[in-house]
Amino acid sequence: MATKGTALITGASTGIGAIYADRLAARGYDLTLVARNKNKLQSLAWEISHKTNRSVEVLAADLGDAADLASVEKVLREDASITALVNNAGIGTHTTLLESDVDRMEAMVRLNVTALMRLTYAAVPGFVARGGGTVINIASIVAVAPELLNGVYGGTKAFVQAFTTSLNHELAGRGIRAQAVLPGATRTDFWALGGLPVENLPTEIVMPAEDMVDAALAGLDQGETSTIPALRDVELWNDYQAARLALGPQLSAVQPAARFTVIA
Repeated sequence: MATKGTALITGASTGIGAIYADRLAARGYDLTLVARNKNKLQSLAWEISHKTNRSVEVLAADLGDAADLASVEKVLREDASITALVNNAGIGTHTTLLESDVDRMEAMVRLNVTALMRLTYAAVPGFVARGGGTVINIASIVAVAPELLNGVYGGTKAFVQAFTTSLNHELAGRGIRAQAVLPGATRTDFWALGGLPVENLPTEIVMPAEDMVDAALAGLDQGETSTIPALRDVELWNDYQAARLALGPQLSAVQPAARFTVIA
């Protein structure tokens, strides 16, 4: 199978990132896998390369560390074979503001927002110069329903959704595809790392990670710029987007709205 170029995937050693690696290799991509655990990356690389005959490289990096992040940015800027970027690395928590450690919240922002933004900035100019490329940003349903979990986590994922929406607006006609994926509860170790093992969630809302990734890729194939794998009635999302766009012309004006008029 001819290569479709190289997909660089962050948070690739386990869970959603590892599944994206498997699926994209099967679609004809060579891979560069990024995560902190080099041993897990090497094991996954061996497994995928032997199954698919694709080239798989590993890059051990902690994207919360400025020097490690810079090394991944350098690869994205300089490797012209890269045609896809999957920004999957991230952390979360279910704890409330009053129960959360602010330093941990800051670390969450660095990984979920700053790293994702910087990696996208590193990749996209090359994609534009070469006339094509794909950016997949893993957000969350809390991007549009922040009440469900920790507010800082929801805020980081709202950034991912807004950033991806803006990318599509700015890069229209440049051959770039940008997709935000908004998973609901997904069966990975994300929940245990955040302090709430997935076994504590109602089974009827937890999607297997393989199904989530397959649905997200199907959404990408169908041209979706925002994909909610669990959403059965897509018209609800279309209505949400239509309402958001309808607000646009009314968001800025020379005078306050009449309801804010002070009666002397």
